[in-house]
Amino acid sequence: MHFSRLRFIFSLIFIITFLPGSGSGGNQFWDFPPLPEPQDYGDILMDRVSSAAGANPVFFSHWRHRIKYSCRVCHFELDIAFTNGETLITEEDNRNGLFCGACHDGTAAFGHTEENCGRCHTGMIVSHQEEFMEFSQKVKEAPFGNKLNWADAVESGAINPVYSIYNQDEKPLGYDQKLELKANWAFVPPAYFDHKTHTRWLDCANCHPDIFNVQKKTTKHFSMKYILESKFCGVCHLRIAFPLDDCKGCHPTIK
Repeated sequence: MHFSRLRFIFSLIFIITFLPGSGSGGNQFWDFPPLPEPQDYGDILMDRVSSAAGANPVFFSHWRHRIKYSCRVCHFELDIAFTNGETLITEEDNRNGLFCGACHDGTAAFGHTEENCGRCHTGMIVSHQEEFMEFSQKVKEAPFGNKLNWADAVESGAINPVYSIYNQDEKPLGYDQKLELKANWAFVPPAYFDHKTHTRWLDCANCHPDIFNVQKKTTKHFSMKYILESKFCGVCHLRIAFPLDDCKGCHPTIK
């Protein structure tokens, strides 16, 4: 039997078996992690050293910081890893102006003093629902994640996050190439990656070469299986950037 015909048959079997509400394969093929409430999406507790030192874990709200700063400020200029707990951050480091202390110095943001300890060392996720709802009125709604269209928020001028805390003249690269990423399955349309949307928030070095090889079509094993293991796009798009439970976010023509 011709290869293309075999491919079509197997694709048809896959659709019948795994599409929501069909066959006996369950309601969903991919095992997406459950999502928190929109105002809590992306919020984390940092506890690499706090509990061991007898202090409450540190609460960090991504959306509240994202209003003022680009992702590259923390994850490039301040050298904080994408994975929670991977970077060792101590109180001494912060008081010396490293990591969080680069901004939380008592001038740009509240400082690392005893009276402010409880503002970060909460030991739990603090839901800023009223503040979130107030901010959400200023930006367009999105169908996923914390329901905020962050790309449009920057484009429309609703927010103007700082791109660099060390060089005010530094701007995003302006590289606007859009990549078409063809799927291996015949019934799945291509995904598209827009550099311009990402370079507003990130530095090229955030992705290249550690996550993606710079040379075209040289990144191996780039599939949903690995993305759901927090690799490739999953480094950001499972926890902070919009989640992957809406296929159209990347595969716009999928049905």
